[in-house]
Amino acid sequence: MPSRGLWGFARPVELRIDVDPAPAAGLGGELAAIHERIRTPGDRLHGIPRIATGDPDLVIRYREADGEFYVYVEDLRRCCLAGYTVFNRLIEVGRHADRYVRAPHSKYDTAYQRRGLATAVYRWGLDAGLCLMTGARQSVGAHALWQALARQYPLGYVDVRGKVVTYLGDAVAPEVLGDLHTRMLLLGRSWTMSRFAAATRMR
Repeated sequence: MPSRGLWGFARPVELRIDVDPAPAAGLGGELAAIHERIRTPGDRLHGIPRIATGDPDLVIRYREADGEFYVYVEDLRRCCLAGYTVFNRLIEVGRHADRYVRAPHSKYDTAYQRRGLATAVYRWGLDAGLCLMTGARQSVGAHALWQALARQYPLGYVDVRGKVVTYLGDAVAPEVLGDLHTRMLLLGRSWTMSRFAAATRMR
């Protein structure tokens, strides 16, 4: 992953939307535990790469494990973890697509939400050349984030079943949209749909 951070259609149709769940009761404890590991010599999270952001108080730390990317946002001034994003592998896709596609999932403390942190991390992954795919459902907040990114990165809809990815186009009918196999796909920097199809054997 690097150290930094097209067209889209005017009104992307909406994927299945779940109501945003209440923040997990244990999130604060989870973030505190991860931050403690980052600060503990000898722990595998200690000393992982750190890069600056546009905010002098915040830095990004990241690591890779089993093909998945973990990106942590640390608040240096408050000495805590603001949250993190994991770029997960998708068990639904075949080995060719697995090389290039990840599904991002984020958890950020309430105090750091609506500050564009997840958006910046997603852009960081996209600018690294990762292509991102949604899960079967999205929260309202995640959907808004994807719509915003679609104004800067190529976006399309795909059908995923039996380890096969099939391109559906840049818009789909409501009945197709309601299918749990329909996913949203964002292409990373330098990708085109034709190049992605060739590399992943997308139909």
